[in-house]
Amino acid sequence: MKPLYETTIINTGGRNGEVHSPDNIFNLDVEKPAALGGNATTATNPEQLFAAGYSACFNSALELMLEQGKVDFESSEVTATVSLYPDKEDKGVKLGVVLEVSIAGVDRETAEEYVNKAHHYCPYSKAISGNVEVELTVK
Repeated sequence: MKPLYETTIINTGGRNGEVHSPDNIFNLDVEKPAALGGNATTATNPEQLFAAGYSACFNSALELMLEQGKVDFESSEVTATVSLYPDKEDKGVKLGVVLEVSIAGVDRETAEEYVNKAHHYCPYSKAISGNVEVELTVK
């Protein structure tokens, strides 16, 4: 199957390194968060990168679902909180995500309906389904 889009990011140094695209348009320092034993820094971390990608992807899916449903809305906002939890099964760690969604200009019932539609459409949601606990909250 031919992809609609693909991108490549390279990491060196793991959580204490950097990430970059082969063309160097994207280039960020990565640092382990202080809560995990790292240093207080302005560098990003994998959880922030995942939260950024998931919130942007989910909001795009949400707006597409609203447009396809011919729903008039003013704006939408998705806040993704990504957490690391202990994994009792393998004594490692696992991800959890809370998506807080607000859609200005629609009632709560419509917002909940379209948040659920977006969750079933969003490629990030599909990719982590069954592997990561995702809590959806409509504000």
